[in-house]
Amino acid sequence: MNLLPSLQTVLDDLTQRFGPQMQPAHSPRPNELYLRAPVVLASALCSILYRKYQARLAGVFGEDARAEHNAFFVYYLYALDSAHGFVCVRVPVAPEKPELPSLTNAVPAVNWQEREVQDMFGLKLVGHPNPRRCALHDDWPEVYPLRKDFDLRTKLPPFHGERHKFRKVEGEGVFQVPVGPVHAGIIEPGHFLFSVAGEPVLYLQLRMFYVHKGTEKLFENLPIPHCVRLAESISGDSSFAHATAFCHAVERASEVEAPPRARALRTICLELERIYNHIADIGAICTDVAFVTAHMHAMRLKEHVLRANEQLTGNRLLRGMAALGGVRFDFDEERIRCLRTLLEFLEPEFNSLAELIRSHSGTRDRLETTGLLKPGVARDLGVVGVAGRASGFDHDLRRDFPHAFYDQVTFTVPVFTEGDVQRRMVVRREEVLQSISIIRQVLDKFPPGPIKTELERVPSDRVALGYVEGWRGEIFHWVHTAAENRLARCKIKDPSLQNWPALSEAILGNIIPDFPVVNKSFNLSYSGTDR
Repeated sequence: MNLLPSLQTVLDDLTQRFGPQMQPAHSPRPNELYLRAPVVLASALCSILYRKYQARLAGVFGEDARAEHNAFFVYYLYALDSAHGFVCVRVPVAPEKPELPSLTNAVPAVNWQEREVQDMFGLKLVGHPNPRRCALHDDWPEVYPLRKDFDLRTKLPPFHGERHKFRKVEGEGVFQVPVGPVHAGIIEPGHFLFSVAGEPVLYLQLRMFYVHKGTEKLFENLPIPHCVRLAESISGDSSFAHATAFCHAVERASEVEAPPRARALRTICLELERIYNHIADIGAICTDVAFVTAHMHAMRLKEHVLRANEQLTGNRLLRGMAALGGVRFDFDEERIRCLRTLLEFLEPEFNSLAELIRSHSGTRDRLETTGLLKPGVARDLGVVGVAGRASGFDHDLRRDFPHAFYDQVTFTVPVFTEGDVQRRMVVRREEVLQSISIIRQVLDKFPPGPIKTELERVPSDRVALGYVEGWRGEIFHWVHTAAENRLARCKIKDPSLQNWPALSEAILGNIIPDFPVVNKSFNLSYSGTDR
């Protein structure tokens, strides 16, 4: 077993503790350890990994393996940042007793993910504090869409059941303000119910998954090469990040690595995606506090990046660039000049925008101490990405689990502990400047050679984890390959799924008119959550 020494230490410890209860493990890659354990050990393994090794429970997901193993499998994905590796624990659940113990009381971060397993596979959660439906709405019939015997083409009858009932918040002077699910603007639906006493918000309840697309089921019904385009559609503003995470997973399952030049090009595109989104968010935060001048400057800079994206890849949102085994298009000398010109223009212009915002006392007054997310709460909820780093989460897959070309560049991960809207904006500002530096370093080291390793057929019955630090935070794609160049299972983990519950904590004590700017400072993806 070719494990990283840091993961080998973890494996030795767990083997000594649990002995024959823990079935033989395998390690398809040095930083990816798989363990098999009975469901009764799930809580104990979580406790050891979570407390002793400061592991993060980064994902919980299910798989219907009744045909091959007469069981459902539930996977617990742990990220051991200090060990630079992942531990994935697989536990079987018997079809005749489809239930598993909930870990939500111990690890609140898995609340929605466990409930999603319950909704999609019909595995009852034992001991969950709020086992109501999550991914499926209350008026859905009793169906389990990710079971193998559920046909993707099934036409469900019109829904007439009971709608979602929010919890009542009562008391003298308390009233509730519903917002959504349909909003002004071109965004997807999400329902927010505020409970207020006077002006301060006492409680915020969220209801998402109004436009669930069944993407994970669609992955099981397409040839693997066609899945790249599907991955691009998961969240439109993270199209390249999601497609790259998917390609990374399939490549690891195939034991194939993209060539150095392809990895360099992937890094450039990931950072361009980060730059244009962060600039747009900085401008949007400004417009939510009526600083429209800064917003217009930001939109002007975003447009420059989008036009450069189109010159470089043929698409403003970088669609069509990602490919299994590498990328589709190379950058010739003219494109490299275009990119360098963009960076030379963008850096001083962005610094000017940052100084304009920094010098505006009214904006600072509105953003500081607004939407506080305390580091302890962020840790409990497993908040990742920009929101996590603004609340003391000192982790970044680019640094801690280097993928693409990130092991060839140096950069700083901005981390703050205040956890307010101001710091979430400052994290974005600092990351834009780091991204410009990363792209320049990649261009200075730009390796020659091919841009793609051909993958003709992906071996069957392989499992692998693909990951990318997207601009919102970490993105995971876990695949289990099947025969005929298809997938038995593809699990998608968008950072928004992890971060939405934190919004309910960050808005407490604020007033409803501050909700737009608090919400925008997280800027979570409805589409990435709904999938």
